[in-house]
Amino acid sequence: MPDRDPAYEPDIAALGKRKIVHVDMDAFYASVEQRDDPSLRGRPVVVAWKGKRSVVCAASYEARRFGVRSAMPAVSAERLCPQAIFVPPDFVRYKAVSQAVRAIFERHTDLIEPLSLDEAYLDVTENKTGLPTATLVAKTIRQQIYEELNLTASAGVAPNKFLAKIASDWRKPNGLFVIQPHEVQQFLLTLPVGRIPGVGKVTEARMAETGIKLVGDIYAMGLAALAYHFGSYGQRLYELARGIDHNPVVSNRVSKQISAEDTFPDDIPLTECEIHIRRLAEKIWLASKSNARQGRTVVLKLKTKEFSSLTRSMTPNEPIATCEALTGIALSLCERIDLPPQQLYRLVGVGLSNFKG
Repeated sequence: MPDRDPAYEPDIAALGKRKIVHVDMDAFYASVEQRDDPSLRGRPVVVAWKGKRSVVCAASYEARRFGVRSAMPAVSAERLCPQAIFVPPDFVRYKAVSQAVRAIFERHTDLIEPLSLDEAYLDVTENKTGLPTATLVAKTIRQQIYEELNLTASAGVAPNKFLAKIASDWRKPNGLFVIQPHEVQQFLLTLPVGRIPGVGKVTEARMAETGIKLVGDIYAMGLAALAYHFGSYGQRLYELARGIDHNPVVSNRVSKQISAEDTFPDDIPLTECEIHIRRLAEKIWLASKSNARQGRTVVLKLKTKEFSSLTRSMTPNEPIATCEALTGIALSLCERIDLPPQQLYRLVGVGLSNFKG
């Protein structure tokens, strides 16, 4: 039996007080391209620039059947799916569609926390349209997105953000899944640990070495044992296995740092991180431009296969003026990593902070 702490046992009554919806657009960039160009519909579309350094921004579900996934090198996508149609990304158009989706959200609640152009959390504990349930709110939002924008979205409804995120992925694409408060523990116990947001293949493999394959296995472990194997992340796992997540939906959040990171399917040496750093730098540059903010400090984050974290940063005299400058600084920070060349890494991240405006 696990060593239970009453402070960490879920309170079903408390869980039922919050109603969170996570909306995730289906293959967003690729779907916009297929919507706007009828010749692309039903065909494997890969949103990416062609070239050795390019990575996949998005793939249609037709392309995903061949194993094409976001963030993989474009050359790998071309090899997996030779008949794929490559379309260069048009982020200005995607942002405009994202704003139209946001306008639909705002009809229902002001508590909206966007995670990216294609997904957001909504707190609909009290909704503006007077709909009686969060499930009906989510259903209505999906219907309005389809009727007005000719796009599909998947949604998850749950008592907190952690569970809503899992639920939105449960019946993708174009699906709706609801986790009621009294269903939380039963739902979680048989869930593969890979379903937990943030648990990639490397962490999943590390957990398997410890005998953890299901969330129920985490639930059965004591807090001390989890902390021993996973450090500070152990406490978070202990809480998530019990459906506990107190993080609120925060609207209009002004980020002190814009960042993005990749967790690799297999551990890689630092020399193979360049393509990921370039993609992440481009991603956060676009995010900073969409917010009209100028950052001065570039941060490089690495996590070793042993779960040790390293960060390096640089602050030039002037704000970062171009994506190329941001990328160059992020790559130069690799030179300040003083671990042996044979060291392997499971994650890389790039951040931009110290904003001027």
